[in-house]
Amino acid sequence: MSIQSKRLKAYYEVLESNELIETVKLQKSDMDKEVRYLSYDSKDMEKDGIFICKGAHFSQEYLDEAVERGAICFVSEIDYKTKDPNFPRIIVTDIRLAMALLGNLFYGEAWKELKLIGITGTKGKSTTAYYIKHILDYHQKTLGKPSSGILSSIEIYDGVIFEESHLTTPETIMLHRHFRNAVNSGIEYLVMEVSSQGLKYHRTMGVHFDVGCFLNIGEDHISPIEHCDFDDYFEAKLKLMEHCDIACVNMDASHGEEVCDAAAGCSQLITFGTKEGADIYGYRIVKKENYTEFQVRTPKFSHEFRLTMPGFFNVENALAAIAICYALHIPAESIYEGLLNAKVAGRMEVFLGDQSKTMVIVDYAHNRMSFDRLFTSTIKEYPDRKIFAIFGCPGKKALARRQELAEIAGRYAKKIFITEEDAGEESVRAISEEIAKYVRREGCPYEIIEDREQAIRRAIEEADDKTVILLTGKGRETRQKRGTEYIDCPSDVDYVLKYLI
Repeated sequence: MSIQSKRLKAYYEVLESNELIETVKLQKSDMDKEVRYLSYDSKDMEKDGIFICKGAHFSQEYLDEAVERGAICFVSEIDYKTKDPNFPRIIVTDIRLAMALLGNLFYGEAWKELKLIGITGTKGKSTTAYYIKHILDYHQKTLGKPSSGILSSIEIYDGVIFEESHLTTPETIMLHRHFRNAVNSGIEYLVMEVSSQGLKYHRTMGVHFDVGCFLNIGEDHISPIEHCDFDDYFEAKLKLMEHCDIACVNMDASHGEEVCDAAAGCSQLITFGTKEGADIYGYRIVKKENYTEFQVRTPKFSHEFRLTMPGFFNVENALAAIAICYALHIPAESIYEGLLNAKVAGRMEVFLGDQSKTMVIVDYAHNRMSFDRLFTSTIKEYPDRKIFAIFGCPGKKALARRQELAEIAGRYAKKIFITEEDAGEESVRAISEEIAKYVRREGCPYEIIEDREQAIRRAIEEADDKTVILLTGKGRETRQKRGTEYIDCPSDVDYVLKYLI
C-alpha cells in the first residue's frame, strides 16, 4: 500500500495523547492541512512536510531551508524563530520520542506487515544478520519470492534503497521509511541490527519484532555521549527482549540467565550455544582445509553445517542464525545452503599476495570482544604466521577502546600501525598517541601513520610470507568521519588490492 496522507491534526493528537507537547502555535486552518512528507533533513524536505529539528549540531539555517522547500510545520524541543512569526510549530519535551511516534504514524506502522528480526549484542551482529539474510534469500528463492531486507552497520537494502550504512540502527524516521519501502517492494522478511543507542534513544520505540536475538554483552560504548556505565549499556540492550514475540538467547555469553529473565514475557524462549542443555546445541566443531564443520542438535532435527568464512568464533554467530531460522520454521536444508554460501563484505575477508605470500585479513573488529576473538582465532588458524595489526579508534565515543584494543593487539602482534579511524571532531594524532601509550606498556613495536592508506602500504611492504596482517575497523566502508562530516575515500579492501602483490 502507498502512504495514506493524514491531516496535521492527527500528528498533533498523537503527540498530545502521549503528553509530549509543551507549547504549540497552530491555527484551525493549519490542523486541516494534509501532511505528505516527514523528515529531519532539510535537504530532503518536500512540499507539505513536517520538519523535525534535532541533533547537537542543528542550526537555524536548516529550518529556514526546510521551510523554503515546502515544510508546513516544524516539531522541536526549541522554539526557533522563523521569518513568519506565526509559522506552525509544535514544541515537545522529548524530540526522540516524538520522532518515533510521528514516523510510525506517517508510514502506517509498516513493520506490522513484515516478519521482523532484531539482533543485539556487543559483537557479531553484522555477521549474524548476513547469515540470516543468506539463509532467508535461499529459502525465498526456492519459493519464487523476493530477497529479504537488511538494515546493518555495513549496508542497507529495503527493496528501494541499497547503500552503505551510516548508523547501526537508522534514525527512527528513516527506519520506518525502510519498513514501508520493504513492504511496498514485496519483501516478506527484514533482518536488522538493533544497537544499544537505537534502543536507548527510542529509534525502535513502538516496533515489535517477530524474533529478537541477544548475542552477547561486554563493556563497550561507555563514554559521556553514549552510556555512563555498563549497567546503562546492558539495560539498553535488554529492552529488545521486551519487544519481541520469540527471544533467542546465547547461553555461552555472560549474563545469559539475566537475559532469559528479561525475556520472560515473550511467547517463546529459544536458547543456543555450545553447552549441553541449549535448545540449539552446537558441538563437534572441526576446522577443515577450506571450511569449519560442526554438528547441531535441535528439538526437531540434528544436522551437520559448514561455514566457509574463517574464524572459529563465527560458529557462535551461525548458531544464532540457526536458532532464529528455527523459530521462523525455515527448513534445515535452506539453513545449510545459506550458511555454506554466506559471505559478509569486509568481514573476515582473506587476501593472499600472489608473489609475496603475505596474508591480509580485513575485518570490522573494533571493540574488546571482537578484537580478542579475532586475534586468538588468527593464532589458532594460522599458527606459523606472525601478526601485524593496523587500527585506530573513533573520536569522542567508546573511549575505553583506546586502552583495550592497544593491550590486546600489543599482547599478540609483532608490530602495530596506528592510524585514522573516524576521528570525527578529535585529532587523529591525539587519539593515536593515546593508543600508543598503552601499546608501549605491552612492549610491542609500533608506528603512528595518520594517513590510513600509507599505514596499510607500509605494513604490507614490511610484511613477508610468514606474516598475517589484521586490518580492522573499516572493512569495505568508503567513508571516514572527519569533523562532523563523512568524507568519501577508498575502502580498506581497495587499499589492500592496490598494494598487495
